[in-house]
Amino acid sequence: MIANPKTRAPRGLESVYARCVLVLIALLYLTLFLVLPLASVFAEAFEKGWQTYLDSVHTPDALSAIRLTLLATGVAVTMNLLFGLAAAWAITRFSFKGKNLLTTLIDLPLAVSPVISGLIFVLLFGLHGWCGRWLDDHDIRIVFAVPGIVLATIFVTFPFVARELIPFMQARGSEEEEAARVLGAGGWTTFFRITLPNIRWSLLYGVILCSARAMGEFGAVSVVSGHIRGETNTLPLYVEILYNEYNFTAAFAAASLLSVVAIVTLAAKKLIEWKVESGGGQA
Repeated sequence: MIANPKTRAPRGLESVYARCVLVLIALLYLTLFLVLPLASVFAEAFEKGWQTYLDSVHTPDALSAIRLTLLATGVAVTMNLLFGLAAAWAITRFSFKGKNLLTTLIDLPLAVSPVISGLIFVLLFGLHGWCGRWLDDHDIRIVFAVPGIVLATIFVTFPFVARELIPFMQARGSEEEEAARVLGAGGWTTFFRITLPNIRWSLLYGVILCSARAMGEFGAVSVVSGHIRGETNTLPLYVEILYNEYNFTAAFAAASLLSVVAIVTLAAKKLIEWKVESGGGQA
């Protein structure tokens, strides 16, 4: 039986209905899994007022967790920035043996569970690990100390900068760098005058993602930290300790700081996307 064409909705109207349904589903999903949890964090954090909130985030343990989080993030972002630039430059501008292996290894932390990443450092630098005896004899502490937290943070975040730069630099090509070299520019001059200005937005985008991931890292850091209060607890670990102690107001106050980081990261991401679009598509 053939449907009467007169009873069918116009194709344009069908597309409007479909678009409205899809938008409604997306908004419902975002509200349920993003907006409501985020709102509940701030509601719980400020439930007892501003003064209680400020007191919760100004305790010595909270300040120590914040400082350690910033330290680990700063070192990890700096190291991954340098590594990402070097790796992207090598992969996109040179041909060498092991190039495919290097590209694969960059993705390794994305495929390995963060907990497994932490266990790797325990096996390497723990007291009963491969280097544990030598480190203990020389009174060097890596696991259950700040160096272990920094190493774990670097490991889980090092793909982000490189993975933002590699596809962009491949798509852009090397014609401008080759032209600069033909005109007599040296390697560093070419990098700072040609390459770096061209990749600045892509580089900044990778740094922002790397920073957000470093501040929110829990699994790998939890394994290597030892949970020494006031010494080796980052902000995510500190939130877990407070929550397990039923100190919910302080836990949500600390969690709200991480939520602010997420919001700032999202705003920075949108700003970079706007700058790229307004700049004619140049990242």
